[in-house]
Amino acid sequence: MSALSTSTATRLIRTEFRLTFRDPLVLTFVLVFPIVTMLIIGGSFGTTPDPSFEGVNPSHWYVASYLTVVVAATGLVMMPVHLASYRERGVLRRFAVAGFPRWSFAIAQLVIGIVTIVVAGVLLLLVAAPVYGIPAVHDVWRVVAGLTLGAIGFVSIGVLLGTLLPSARAAQAVGLLLFFPSFLLGAGGPPPQVMGSALRAVSDFLPLTWVTTSIRQPWLGIGTPTGTLVEVAALAVVATVVAVRRSAL
Repeated sequence: MSALSTSTATRLIRTEFRLTFRDPLVLTFVLVFPIVTMLIIGGSFGTTPDPSFEGVNPSHWYVASYLTVVVAATGLVMMPVHLASYRERGVLRRFAVAGFPRWSFAIAQLVIGIVTIVVAGVLLLLVAAPVYGIPAVHDVWRVVAGLTLGAIGFVSIGVLLGTLLPSARAAQAVGLLLFFPSFLLGAGGPPPQVMGSALRAVSDFLPLTWVTTSIRQPWLGIGTPTGTLVEVAALAVVATVVAVRRSAL
């Protein structure tokens, strides 16, 4: 990898940062929506430990879960719309003509997506801290691994969707269609213990459920989801490989 290629890719990443954080979709859906819904749902079940929430404080259950809502909002809505709008306007062709390295665009999107998740996650925790408190993390390394792999996996899914869907409008429609069932059944809705058997079966197959479980259980000390973490790692590897191939300039 030449110094010139690295410099060009760095310039692309900086430009993408400026464009991304000017986007109203990022400011509302990724930064605001998870916080507002966490405040509403997290306060609906009180703070008394409940068997439906595996014996933990329900508000802490949702604080530990809602980082993955940020992950899903970024990967299923923000990234596909952003990239599909580029394809619609011919931006990707202009990048290729301008001589950007083939790998640079995929790397730039991965960096942008992960940084967006970090920023939105920190904001969410800053709001949660004075309202519900932040639960103690029982297994830091598993939580970090689950969040990192989940973020990479969902950002890569977002890049892949953005390269497949023909327009920003189509990307928004498909992204929201994927996001809301995942949100309600895999992270921000009722706990699995109170779901019916059919909904629980659907929930078990959702990638967002895997990511949420891999973070929430070690965070709250209610499990050691090694198998689920392996599933999240596999998701991250497969999605990233396919996304990089699809998005090469």
